[in-house]
Amino acid sequence: MSKIKTEDVLDILGTKIKKGESATVSFNVAKLHTQNTIDVPIIIERSKKPGPTVLITAGIHGDEINGVEIVRQIISKGINKPKRGTIICVPVINVFGFIHMDREFPDGRDLNRVFPGIQGGSLASRVAFKLVTEVLPHADFVMDFHTGGADRFNAAQVRIIDEEPTLKELAKVFGAPFVLYSNNLSKSFRNTCHKLGIPILLFEGGKSFHIDNAITNSGVNGAKRVLDHLEMLNRKFKVSLPKNPCVFITDSKWIRASHSGMFKPIVAINTYVAIDDVLGHITDPYGSFNHFVKAKNEGYVFNINQSPIIYQGDAIFHISTEIENFVKPTVIETEQIKND
Repeated sequence: MSKIKTEDVLDILGTKIKKGESATVSFNVAKLHTQNTIDVPIIIERSKKPGPTVLITAGIHGDEINGVEIVRQIISKGINKPKRGTIICVPVINVFGFIHMDREFPDGRDLNRVFPGIQGGSLASRVAFKLVTEVLPHADFVMDFHTGGADRFNAAQVRIIDEEPTLKELAKVFGAPFVLYSNNLSKSFRNTCHKLGIPILLFEGGKSFHIDNAITNSGVNGAKRVLDHLEMLNRKFKVSLPKNPCVFITDSKWIRASHSGMFKPIVAINTYVAIDDVLGHITDPYGSFNHFVKAKNEGYVFNINQSPIIYQGDAIFHISTEIENFVKPTVIETEQIKND
């Protein structure tokens, strides 16, 4: 990580916060059509001791509830009260989508495709601009929490770009079952952070409209490990190492449905499968058809489509094809649910 910012007084969104102080500031961009204001709370905790500033975000997509729940737990348990430095938490960036349980903004735009935003642009673009110009410049490091799409359940994973030693080290420390090398998408929050030289770990797990305890536990534990690594975690919290080392996935393939019908996966997420292993069944409602979905290559199953009805061509299983420092396993255990 590059040289950290040392701000004796944090001046953010019109509020000045000294070392050792706490504050909740409002991130307000627009009103509802009813003229009601919507304030997005940003929770800031500062230690008296100097140190890095970590920005923890979630809810870029309004339907990604697992990510919001992870940040909520980080705040409610006091994990965000640093031993040194500053922690800024934004639990729900797209509050408009969160209210309506919708991925996009009311203007139909995906917030994660409009960064760094435009001051006088669309509603989503204005939110992106304000986040990038008024919050992000204070951060030395970002953890951004996401959830999988509708009906597609993602294994707990961290996504980073290749050939970034700092990110690779922090991803190992985070300790999610999988680390997926993926390119930064144009106009995404992750790509904007990269261009500004701010390291970012993107966590993804579970599926939208759903809270999964194993996924949220993995996210909270990962955040604790990273904060402990940065010497920011309060000593009252215990940090446990993951049961298995991270699997770094360098390439992967989707299996797509060759038939339409009722779909029942039988393989568990995180399982290592061999070629021709049966992963699930596609049937018809009349009991006359039963198609066995088989693995086309060996690898880890790290995404499963859980929709009971699928159509020909739908992506149903995401399986790794190339892994760094490969050691053949059986199944990666998810972290047990613990209360701190």
